[in-house]
Amino acid sequence: MMSRKLLVFLFLITFLFKPISFLASAENVTFDFHSFTLRNLTLLGDSHLRNGVVSLTQELGVPSSSSGTVIYDYPILFFDQDSNTTASFHTRFSFRIKNLNPSSFGDGLAFFLSPDNQTLGSPGGYLGLVNSSQLTKNRFVAVEFDTRLDPHFGDPNDNHVGLDIDSLNSIKTVDPSSQGIDLKSGKHLTAWIDYMNELKRLRVFLSSSDSKPQNPLLTVDIDLSGYLREMMFVGFSASTEGSTEIHLIENWSFHSSGLSPVRHPHNVSDSSVTIITDIHRSSSGSNHHKKLALGLGIAGPVFFCVVLSVFGYISLRKWKGARTEKNLKAEFVAGPRQFSYKELMSATRGFHSSRIIGHGAFGNVYKAIFMSSGTIAAVKRSRHSHEGKSEFLAELSVIACLRHKNLVQLQGWCAEKGELLLVYEFMPNGSLDKLLYPESGHGMSLSWCNRKNIAVGLASVLSYLHQECEQQVIHRDIKTSNIMLDGNFNARLGDFGLARLMDHDKSPVSTLTAGTMGYLAPEYLHCGTATEKTDVFSYGVVVLEVACGRRPIEKEPYSQKLENLVDWVWGLHTDGRILEAADKRLNGEFKEEEMRKLLLVGLSCAHPDSAERPSMRRVLQILNNEADPVFVPKRKPSLIFSCSLTVEDIVSDDEECQRASVSHDEDHMKDSASQV
Repeated sequence: MMSRKLLVFLFLITFLFKPISFLASAENVTFDFHSFTLRNLTLLGDSHLRNGVVSLTQELGVPSSSSGTVIYDYPILFFDQDSNTTASFHTRFSFRIKNLNPSSFGDGLAFFLSPDNQTLGSPGGYLGLVNSSQLTKNRFVAVEFDTRLDPHFGDPNDNHVGLDIDSLNSIKTVDPSSQGIDLKSGKHLTAWIDYMNELKRLRVFLSSSDSKPQNPLLTVDIDLSGYLREMMFVGFSASTEGSTEIHLIENWSFHSSGLSPVRHPHNVSDSSVTIITDIHRSSSGSNHHKKLALGLGIAGPVFFCVVLSVFGYISLRKWKGARTEKNLKAEFVAGPRQFSYKELMSATRGFHSSRIIGHGAFGNVYKAIFMSSGTIAAVKRSRHSHEGKSEFLAELSVIACLRHKNLVQLQGWCAEKGELLLVYEFMPNGSLDKLLYPESGHGMSLSWCNRKNIAVGLASVLSYLHQECEQQVIHRDIKTSNIMLDGNFNARLGDFGLARLMDHDKSPVSTLTAGTMGYLAPEYLHCGTATEKTDVFSYGVVVLEVACGRRPIEKEPYSQKLENLVDWVWGLHTDGRILEAADKRLNGEFKEEEMRKLLLVGLSCAHPDSAERPSMRRVLQILNNEADPVFVPKRKPSLIFSCSLTVEDIVSDDEECQRASVSHDEDHMKDSASQV
């Protein structure tokens, strides 16, 4: 508090001697991405970032169906209620649409404005803008660059640009071949989209160079004021259906205009000024003033130096306590906000036990209700701030930069009062293990459709973490209790406290083994080497849990011996009875071929030999019927380890990380013991 007062005091001194006019931040927005990073952008679906370029769809050598979106993180004001004014906007971007297989093409990309920052539609002719099952749900204004003829939406041909409003039936289209442009040529193309609210006119320019053409390709006289809501998000989407078309956004600039900034001049009221009158102008008074001025001239700088010294001393004393918070701020990109401790205390009713919705090695998870906004969040609170610091920092450094529809979204953080807190979006359906193994035994059972969707969603996010991020992310703790379910029972992976970042071309690093028994790959237990294939093993166990409704380690009903889920399913596969592993609570309400495929995918991922496990990208292709399943031998192979690592090699992390990992492992061991 003392340092704050000093800051205020110094500010007031500066303020009084230097009149200022304060200018409110303008409502008009400008940004320019010469190349892309994860800062200020949200990637949804199959979109990913590589070498500063956003790819909206999957880069696969085999035909696939894909859908992806990239959105600017912050909403933009397009309508000012006070002045009843709608903004004009101008955007410029360069893109390429190319094909690995020239005979395979479709479906195109779109620039859009939407009130929703989670816009992700279906693959195929829906351009990632519209959900195939809810065609009228999404609201948007979009300019499409379509590369497939889809009669269902009234497309004129397989090479056109059109304006879409809340529907993929374009208001007006034009063929760019009239200007010698083929959208799917793979060439670098630049587009300019200008909307002038004064003229009620939208124009689209397109060129194969970086020079803006004199004449527009598409002109539409339209008043968008009825469609541009107060706050809107801007971004790009694209899709494919059984093709190898790739949609790349190379750079992007945007500018809104027409909304006048509000100027707030600094006003000094009469009551704030004290006028001193009746000043004597005698010579003695003049001498007195000279002495006073001399005294002030000497005392002023001295006083200022004293103030600075006191301020520096106090700041130095507080530096150590504030070090964690400063480090955290340095780690962050723009996006997750910093919550105050008071705010989180109030939202969780003082971290009351009635608000606990989960437990973990990090600590308790609380349900937080923010009365001011009416929103709900989940707050993870460190059990021991000192011991949990390494996991806290690890989770922040990893997840703050990740964007995927199957990740639990980080909303903010707090490091005050010796507390370490993470704020996540609230998942109304809790964790996967709670639905697979309800405590009462009579809880709601997940349908087969939900289970398939969970397996696909988890495969999608792991493929993103392993192969599509700038640095490879190894989660190291994939299990059903770390997989959350949103309102639509979509899988959301969370808890990155044990995650590690790795360069894609670097060898795996040996660390102290941490995780949960039953999910740990054999080579990880023996050698302590965490790789993407150790995550694949854990995924395989989770998939078998989802299909079978059994825990990784359970007691046999008669002998009370511990039985491993992977061994049990593999034994049924050996006997040709693998479908008998299906969860009895499904009552046979599933397609046998789909169940067989999921069980075999689980076994292939849980193969004892890590070299035989498929990549998560291959798993995703198999589940989406885009690749053939991996062969699974009838008998479970045995594996002999020859590990030359010493104990010193394995325990290579610093002491703090070791303590956190040991604590994490012990907690999970206790959890496993209580489960069996």
